[in-house]
Amino acid sequence: MPRWVEHESEDEAASTSDEDVAEQAAAASPQHTAKRKAAAPEAGPSSNKKVKLSISLSRAKLECHVCGQKGHCAGFVGSVYQDCPNKPCYLCKQPGHTTMTCPYRIAPEHGCTQAASVSGDTLLKAVQRRELSGSSSRIPVQAATQWQVDTAVLRLHSRRCTCLEFHPSRDNIVLSGDKKGQVAVWDHAKVYDRTVYNLNRALTNNLRFLPGSDGMQCCSASSDGTLKTFDIETGCDTELLNLNPEGWIAGVSNERNWGMLYGMDVSWHRNMILAGDSHGLLHAVDPRANQPLLGKHQLHKKGNKVNSVHVSPMDANLMATSSNDWTVRLTDLRMLGSAPADSKGKGIASTSELACLDHPRLVNSAYFSPQTGSKLMTTCIDNRIRVWDYLHSIGRDADREIVHSHDFNRYLTPFRAEWDHKDPHERLLVVGRYISEDFGGVALHPIDLLDASTGRQVAQLTDPNLETICPVNKPHPRQDIIVSGSSRSLYAWKPTPQGEDVNNGLDTSSAASGETTLLTGSANYVFFDADEAANQKQQKKKGKGKKE
Repeated sequence: MPRWVEHESEDEAASTSDEDVAEQAAAASPQHTAKRKAAAPEAGPSSNKKVKLSISLSRAKLECHVCGQKGHCAGFVGSVYQDCPNKPCYLCKQPGHTTMTCPYRIAPEHGCTQAASVSGDTLLKAVQRRELSGSSSRIPVQAATQWQVDTAVLRLHSRRCTCLEFHPSRDNIVLSGDKKGQVAVWDHAKVYDRTVYNLNRALTNNLRFLPGSDGMQCCSASSDGTLKTFDIETGCDTELLNLNPEGWIAGVSNERNWGMLYGMDVSWHRNMILAGDSHGLLHAVDPRANQPLLGKHQLHKKGNKVNSVHVSPMDANLMATSSNDWTVRLTDLRMLGSAPADSKGKGIASTSELACLDHPRLVNSAYFSPQTGSKLMTTCIDNRIRVWDYLHSIGRDADREIVHSHDFNRYLTPFRAEWDHKDPHERLLVVGRYISEDFGGVALHPIDLLDASTGRQVAQLTDPNLETICPVNKPHPRQDIIVSGSSRSLYAWKPTPQGEDVNNGLDTSSAASGETTLLTGSANYVFFDADEAANQKQQKKKGKGKKE
């Protein structure tokens, strides 16, 4: 993917334009050199004549394909992207500067107001912090600053990874879904131990474990319109809901009448599955009943998919949903039955709606904080991560807007910021980054660890073994492990062990910070290529090469 660099000056751009390169190449040819020697007079010791060398610095012929104006160029130059100076910054969407000089790129916490629990600006806040925590000292975010890819399984899926979910009790087991509908069970400790099930016919958008099954039963929501439970050891599945019982009918089925399931969560207290579809409906399903579907309710505008569904970890009656209608809605599950959706999908269930949070663009996710559920975090494609510190103040604007690069969904799984369940202070966020950084000529897309209370970047995860974008990231709920889904592969990050020599890595410099950074791969890095067919093809090619 592209690296982001500053605009070249006019002199530099003119010296590297296509016409100048062509002229330099032609001038370097032997024929052109001979003609130039024949045309030029011989300069002897007594000759004072000087040969004029004309250099054109005109950029009138350059035309920007972004704004259409002449005099500058913008776009991809190899793996480098040049910003158009007449357009707003790609990162913060504000005019007056480019992405390379954006203040939010240099300091993500720029413009963020610190939470009252960590800010000591006034005496009142200091007293409040002392009374709440019993200490007047600030509590820093506890997270490792240096991470490395420890294990990886390459080309595990047939298509790009779409979701991740850790096993509730087995620390080394992680489940992943892909665009083709597959579900993989990977043991990141053994690396090579994996099982892939062809569970769905379209994207597997969400995976959640069911309560009371000892971690054996998992639920999946797919774009083929099915909600299924399956056994992670045998792969045997049970269909709970099918929005398209007649299947795809050529000439009849289309995007308007084809139902797809996206956001999904499991209420362990109610033993109920809640799934949102592509028409703004929420489906309540009981996996224990003979007729699992309990009801469907129009929570969002018709024709807008429900991207995420999350039940509060402390209050089983509170649910947050995000949608393509540019809103996040908080719903009281006890009141859902009083306002069912009509046949036309009109009449949003206002009696069950507690709050509606408007956003400037569509919202990929909305999650409660994992410990107390008192905070709410949303990921919007306007390059903003919004944080509300208290649910009681949910009616006003977000307490914090963290500018972060994730405004890109084409050919990629949507970016979603995730809470770290191990953080007792509910401050650590994990999210992948779209805009790459230039590390000594190597374009890497870091994974950011952010402080939700200040907006500060705690750490950025980079490794020379991983050069592609990581839109899907999941922190382990009990161990210092982060699993990333990048393209068809899965990577397990671990903190760099103390005492390990990191000075033997690649000496590079990050364009964002301007500081020298050492990139080094883990000395214990282990990977396994799961695509056996590709391996066989490579071996055959090597064998043919040897015979020839």
